[in-house]
Amino acid sequence: MIKLMNLSKTYKKRSAIKNISLTVPLGKIIGIVDENGSGKSTLLKLMAGLSYPTSGSVTVNGEIANRKVSKLVSYLSEHDSFYPLFTVREALVFQASQFTDFNIAKAEEIMKYLQLEPDKKIRDLSIGNRGRLKIVLTLAREVPYILMDEPLSGLDPLVRQSIVKGMISYIDLESQTLVMTSHVITEIESILDSFIAIKDGSLIRMADVEELHESEGLGITEWMKKTYV
Repeated sequence: MIKLMNLSKTYKKRSAIKNISLTVPLGKIIGIVDENGSGKSTLLKLMAGLSYPTSGSVTVNGEIANRKVSKLVSYLSEHDSFYPLFTVREALVFQASQFTDFNIAKAEEIMKYLQLEPDKKIRDLSIGNRGRLKIVLTLAREVPYILMDEPLSGLDPLVRQSIVKGMISYIDLESQTLVMTSHVITEIESILDSFIAIKDGSLIRMADVEELHESEGLGITEWMKKTYV
């Protein structure tokens, strides 16, 4: 599990995360929602060991979260980090050279599903296709935790739903958890088991989607409209 204990993160004088404690179990698809701040992205970076707490702690399967936990975590950043002269297939091969858990056969399968041309140079890809490539590189790793920051950013709205549905078919929910953020929660709500809600850097709720529906008769979108006022 990923465990956060009294976690806080401050940038200069601005508090992005304030004293959050929670546990992220295996076998779930979890969305992080936020009104409009950077708290959800900061939280993902802390879980991935790419940012360090101002106070409190993050552990991943009992290990303090730092760059070494990349062996347990596959992280999709909102920003690109490609070698532009690589082709799509060369990017896959390079990823395999960096991570022994990278499944080339699975990557090829996802690449075909997302209709990426393997011999196309990354520098020649559209913003949307670079986003698809990031999804391939992230989902093809066989690690317990997959963290995706705005994976739908830059994608054509007409294909987002099919991509979301396809993404879950490449997650093994017996051994993996997917945690993701999205500016438009309606696009991912249908696949979420649970959600983590942040407001002004503080945790205001972590709940199962089914529990929310049964207890309050609301979906996440309706609950957010009611809560974030």
